[in-house]
Amino acid sequence: MAEEHRFQAQEGHRLCANNCGFFGSTATMNLCSKCYRDHCLKEQQQASIKTTVENSLSASPPSSSAPFLGSVPDPPALALPEVNGDKDADVAVVLEQQQQQPPQPNRCSVCRKRIGLTGFKCRCGTIFCGTHRYPEKHGCSFDFKKVGREEIARANPLIKAEKLEKI
Repeated sequence: MAEEHRFQAQEGHRLCANNCGFFGSTATMNLCSKCYRDHCLKEQQQASIKTTVENSLSASPPSSSAPFLGSVPDPPALALPEVNGDKDADVAVVLEQQQQQPPQPNRCSVCRKRIGLTGFKCRCGTIFCGTHRYPEKHGCSFDFKKVGREEIARANPLIKAEKLEKI
């Protein structure tokens, strides 16, 4: 039965070959599970790098100006924005970009308490803590009645029947 499941009895506990403090096994080359996973990932990365280098060397035509065969191709150049001599215009552009990207709100708009990820976003567009999340607590400027009327009007369209002819 043990042969069917490829089960091996433990002969004794062996420490990991990397001396990380955990126990290793013969199935994982005397490495613990974390070190073995790292070892396998490193081997996979080396194999993928080797294949990409071989593919790039076979795809590119041989050139006599290359100093050695294992040269790595240059990375693509980054496109840099044009720089004008007008510093005021550059500052204005930066300010406009900052205004277009709203800052990450991490404080309650009423009490300025740090809220982190637990903030509540109101329909008026601001974020509040658990105490000020209700519209009546923070003086919400959102018109809930107007939105309710619009939803009811959209859900119940006005239907006018044709007038009956009097006899």
